[in-house]
Amino acid sequence: MKNINKFYLRNLIPFFLVALFIPISCTKDFLEQEPKSFFTPENALNTPEGLNAILSQALTGIRAEFYGDGAPMITENIFSEVSIEGTTDKAGPAQDLNAQILPDANNNSSNTNKINWFWEEFYEGIKFANTVIDRLDDAEFDSPEQRADILGRALFHRAYRYYRLTHQFGDIPLVLEEISGPKLDFVSTDRDVILRKIQDDLNMAVPMVNEVAAGGEVSRGAVLHLLTKVNLALGDFDEAIASASQVIDGGQYALMTERFGINAGDASKDITWDLHRVENKSIPGNTEGILVAVDRLEFVDQGATGSGTSIQRQAVPLWWRFINTPDGQNGMSDSPEAEINLVTDIGRGIGRNRGTNYSTKEIWKDANDDQRHKLGNWFDMEDLVYNAPSLKESGNTFYGKNLELYLPDGTPLCSDTIRNWYGFPQYKFLVPDPTATRPAGGHGDWYVYRIAETYLLRAEAHFWNNNNGLAAADINAVRQRAQADPINAADVTIDMILDERARELYYEESRKTELTRVAYIFARTGRTAYNGKSYNLDNFSQDNFWYDRIMDVTDFYNVPGLKTIFGVSFTMSPYHVLWPIPASAINANTQGRINQNEGYPGAELNIAPLTNIPESENDN
Repeated sequence: MKNINKFYLRNLIPFFLVALFIPISCTKDFLEQEPKSFFTPENALNTPEGLNAILSQALTGIRAEFYGDGAPMITENIFSEVSIEGTTDKAGPAQDLNAQILPDANNNSSNTNKINWFWEEFYEGIKFANTVIDRLDDAEFDSPEQRADILGRALFHRAYRYYRLTHQFGDIPLVLEEISGPKLDFVSTDRDVILRKIQDDLNMAVPMVNEVAAGGEVSRGAVLHLLTKVNLALGDFDEAIASASQVIDGGQYALMTERFGINAGDASKDITWDLHRVENKSIPGNTEGILVAVDRLEFVDQGATGSGTSIQRQAVPLWWRFINTPDGQNGMSDSPEAEINLVTDIGRGIGRNRGTNYSTKEIWKDANDDQRHKLGNWFDMEDLVYNAPSLKESGNTFYGKNLELYLPDGTPLCSDTIRNWYGFPQYKFLVPDPTATRPAGGHGDWYVYRIAETYLLRAEAHFWNNNNGLAAADINAVRQRAQADPINAADVTIDMILDERARELYYEESRKTELTRVAYIFARTGRTAYNGKSYNLDNFSQDNFWYDRIMDVTDFYNVPGLKTIFGVSFTMSPYHVLWPIPASAINANTQGRINQNEGYPGAELNIAPLTNIPESENDN
């Protein structure tokens, strides 16, 4: 075994771009929080058990994006067209992006955004993967297949991070080996070089990784699903169709189309409801999930830590305050003792992940019988009722009646429509929290990849290949499961595909990453978008489809004079397509140059990124 440099273990990450961050455990066996658990004798790096323990660290890093207060995935949402930051009673949340999103800002906080979380956590995951890859030759395995599976999963974890980072930050340092001491001479590598490298790695990993994996673990299907995204990002559309088809036609995964699981006997529910019950996501017989984050209340009882999904706090409107009846009385109560107990049913939301008019209204205009938007699965505010006990006590006739937003003369009955008034998918957001009287969204499994997205990825590849008939067939496979009306080949555009992703994958997909990927494809191909524009890579940060899409379909950035009740305006610029590289990473890298993205202070010091991988690292 290579000698483990203790200085590296404890202090490398501050020198290597980020501060050491050990993510929260999802099971007691997966991880413990202290770094020493990574290197104790029972987790020795010359055993399969020790290497798997490191990969468990990496797996927990993937899980952490979806859980806790201000979950990082909210930042992915608000840098897209599906959501905005709805916290309106203070300065700091990511709303006035032109003023707030800077390299030296506090970009890792529930009160601002989690941009730097991705930088720190993903490079931490890359460190874990590189450690496993470099130490394989020091370990003894029970079989060549065991060794191959561990290597393949390590390659997946490294590729997962680089795929995301190249669509969040663009050109970044490429690190392909374990680093045994301080390193201060990193340089940025062209994102295409990184994507080609992880494409090669994933192609190598496909036959290595086990087809069937334990719950929450990386399987061959997850490798192929990620490879499909990378193939798309590189414009290799035939390869994207081939990798997606291996998942779709492989027999292990299939869209769930029959009732199953915990509420299967409830005739008032449907397959869409069943699919998103947290108790159902990892059970045997659910063929939908390809990669699932595992989170259970019983793990907390066993000593693990974590705050659960918190989704009913983060993404549900702040419905329980500032809404009056038409006769001017307070209409709402978050008391679990209320006769009409709304707080237990929908949670005590704060509206942080506030759906836009696009994602809550526009894409549902022709929903018809679509299960994803029917009453009971989806709630608009008008579906809720006035439940304040004081109304009943006073004999107010509005008690128990549906909410109204305006009086006939246009006077609003809600003082903050940004935070308090928008629709939401109850079928996804209902995560019971038996530990809280006012639920915030409890512990439960969460989809990272599922086959519905694989169909939509293959549909997109067919679209880029100008085969809209096959694209429509894949989209319809997803729509028909939800009992939505089928589409025709003539209906297929990138606009329609993005709409369908928003309908099916809201609060699951990494929306900013995927929208940026589409923007890069337009710039790479020069293909004319539905808005009549074409784009190129030479001025990507000044003119891109990502920005035009958000400006085209959302409202908050386009309403003159719109401000939060704290007085903050909503602003965004084309250069926000790429996030700022943290100033701390650039400043600590005293012997090299990590480039800053255009539009942010420091970009004037950029040098040409590397366009090849150094010989010493190319074999890793």
